[in-house]
Amino acid sequence: MEIRVLGCSGGMGADLRTTSLLLDDDILIDAGTGVGDLSIDEMAALRHIFISHSHLDHIASIPLLVDTVFDRLGDPIRIHGLQGTLDALRNHVFNNVIWPDFTRLPDPRHPVLRYAPMARSRKFHDQGRTIEMVDVNHIVPAVGFIIEQGDRVFAFSGDTTTNDTFWAALNARPRLDLLIVECAFANKDEDLARRACHYCPTTLAADLQKLRHQPEIHISHNKPGDEELIFAECQDMVKGRTLHRLTGGERFTL
Repeated sequence: MEIRVLGCSGGMGADLRTTSLLLDDDILIDAGTGVGDLSIDEMAALRHIFISHSHLDHIASIPLLVDTVFDRLGDPIRIHGLQGTLDALRNHVFNNVIWPDFTRLPDPRHPVLRYAPMARSRKFHDQGRTIEMVDVNHIVPAVGFIIEQGDRVFAFSGDTTTNDTFWAALNARPRLDLLIVECAFANKDEDLARRACHYCPTTLAADLQKLRHQPEIHISHNKPGDEELIFAECQDMVKGRTLHRLTGGERFTL
């Protein structure tokens, strides 16, 4: 499998894009502002979007994406997520006020967008890839994703703070090759991080002690302007592991 980082910032500005990962050429994991860097042909090739939670920085590109490729799609794009996450999209975005309801366009029998509710721990199978949603701890209902193909395993935490569910699910695998995990705030903002249910280096270091595997670890979702401070604190506090600071445009092949 190939993973292309379209966006991994906690905000936007200049070259910063919010969270979105392209899996091979047909699946998005979250759909932040980084989706806008795809060509129209690349957007038209998308078939599935997996949404970790309903916050704007993870869904921002979906309305303009479907509008852009409206007349290029043979089959609808399917949005996978928790029922509550999909309800938020339906009620607050695709509601014919903020944006047209593309689940009924061009007509209800042949829409360009379909919702695909996905239960926690349910697995999606497609072309040899398996995608599982795993509960995490955020201010709204949220999940991380574990993606497997053959014997290779990639995990993405989504937005979260201290939890046991994500780490237990990773430890249940025989291996873990690549982990992208958030760390939104520096330790100076630890109180805000706890209230917003995000990691800071202190809480991330504590949770990484739960992980039995030794994957390649990339730190994501930093507050703009604090990236170097956050990463330096993570390096100082996380013992026995090699960390990398994730940047937009990176590609991984597993």
